[in-house]
Amino acid sequence: MSIQIYNTFTRTREKFRPVEPGRVRMYVCGITAYDRCHIGHARSAIVFDTIVRHLRHRGYDVIFIRNFTDIDDKIINRANELGISTSTLAEDQIRNFYEDMDRLHVARPTAEPRATGHIEDIIQLIERLIEKGHAYQADSDVYFAVRSFETYGALSRRDVDDMRAGARIAVGEKKRDPLDFALWKGAKPGEPSWPSPWGSGRPGWHIECSAMSMKYLGDTLDIHGGGLDLIFPHHENERAQSEAATGKTYVRYWMHNGFVTIDGEKMSKSLGNFITIEEILRKYHPETLRLFLLSMHYRSPLNYSEKAMSDAETALARCYSAISEAKSLIRQAPKKKRPLSDVAKNAADILRALPERFDRAMDDDFNTAMATGILFEGVKAMNRVIQEARKKNSSLLAEVLDQGIRAMGGCGALLGILNEDADTFLRNRDLKAISEMGLSEEWILEAIEKRTLARKEKDWSTADAIREELSEKGIILRDGPQGTTWSMKQDV
Repeated sequence: MSIQIYNTFTRTREKFRPVEPGRVRMYVCGITAYDRCHIGHARSAIVFDTIVRHLRHRGYDVIFIRNFTDIDDKIINRANELGISTSTLAEDQIRNFYEDMDRLHVARPTAEPRATGHIEDIIQLIERLIEKGHAYQADSDVYFAVRSFETYGALSRRDVDDMRAGARIAVGEKKRDPLDFALWKGAKPGEPSWPSPWGSGRPGWHIECSAMSMKYLGDTLDIHGGGLDLIFPHHENERAQSEAATGKTYVRYWMHNGFVTIDGEKMSKSLGNFITIEEILRKYHPETLRLFLLSMHYRSPLNYSEKAMSDAETALARCYSAISEAKSLIRQAPKKKRPLSDVAKNAADILRALPERFDRAMDDDFNTAMATGILFEGVKAMNRVIQEARKKNSSLLAEVLDQGIRAMGGCGALLGILNEDADTFLRNRDLKAISEMGLSEEWILEAIEKRTLARKEKDWSTADAIREELSEKGIILRDGPQGTTWSMKQDV
C-alpha cells in the first residue's frame, strides 16, 4: 500500500509522490527560542519525528530540516526583561530544547539552521522579490505586496478582500496595504541588526523559513509541517513569498498537527495552565508523554489531563510487563515441544501479522492512534500466550513469545517507545510508585522477611496478614525458588 497524506492545501488525502522518487525533502518550523518549550512544542516535535521514522522505515531517504528562530520581537523583549543579550537567551533556550528532545527520544534532524546564520540568504531572497515586483522598500523596511500574488489566501482558505476589511496599518508602519507584511525591519535603538541594501535591520519572521528551507531543500519541498496555528499567517506568507520568488510550487504536501488543550481549555499563561515539557517530565516517564501524544491522530485535537497521562503510563507499563515476563518464560522454557492450543495459535497469528498491520495504519496518513491500538492488540495476544506458558511451558510457546517481543519492539521503535530494558523500567516505576506513597523498599523487604519467618514457623495468619497489608497498598508478592519478590500491581 502506498503512503497517503492529508494535504492541508487541498483538504484531501493524496497518494504521496515526492519530487524525486525515493527521496523526501521535509521542513518543519521549529521553536522561537525565548522560553522553555511546552506540551504543544512536544506534540509537533514528536509527531514529525514519528513521521520521519516511518518514511525511513518505508525506504525513503529523508532530508529533514527544522529551524530555530533566534531573532524575533519575543526574543528581544524577553532578553530586555532579563537584562541579557538576545544571543545568550536564544542559546540558553536552544540548549533547554535539546535537553527536552533528547529525553523524549526525538532524533536530531539532518540540519537545524538558525535565522541569524542565514542573513545573506534572506537578503538575497528579498532582493529577488523586489526585482520581480512582489516587494517594496519603505524607508529602511521592506514589505511583501500581498496583492501582487494572485493566489494569496489559498492555503488558509481566506479571501483577500475580507481580510483587508479588518486590517489596519500600525503606527510607524509605512506599508502600502494593510495586508502587506514585513520582510525586513529597519534597525531600532538597542536592537540587534545586520547591514543590508536597505539599511541596518533584521529579517521578518516569515522570510527566514523560506530562505532556509530553499537553501537546504531546493525550490520545491515535498513536505512542510508545523502546528495548526501556523497555517495563517506564517505558512500562508511563506508560500506566497517563496512562489512569488521562484514561480514554482513551494510545497507539495502541507501537514499540520492539531492543538493540545489542558483539561479542556486552551493553554495560556494567564489561565495558569501553561505546562512545560520540563514540568511534565518531572512527574512522568518521557515515553509516557510520547505514547500520550501519539494516542490520537496527529490532526485531531488532544486534551491533556492527569487521567489521560495516568492511562498512558499504565498502558506503557503493560507493554513492558508483557516483554519482561515473556523473556523470563523464554529463559525457563523446556526443550520439549507441545502442540499449541487454539488460543495460542490465534495469538501467534495476531503477533505474526502485527508489523504489517502496524505499517498499514501508519501508511494511512500516519495514523498513530490506529497503530498504537494495533500494538496493544499484540500486548493482549502476548498475555494470552504468557498465561498458557505459566501453566505448561514449551519450546513452541517460547518461540511465539520471542516473535511477540520482536514484533512489539519493532513497532515501539517506530513510535519512539520501548527503548529501555523491561525489567529496569518496571523496577524504576515500582520504586517511584512506593516513594510517592511515602514508603521505601527497605520497609517492604523487612515486611517480606517477617512474612518468610512466619511461614517457616507455620504462622500462616501472620504471613497472610502481611501479604494482605502489602496488597492493600498495591504491592504484590511472588514466591519462587530464589525467594520472594515484590512489584506493584499491573493491569494486564
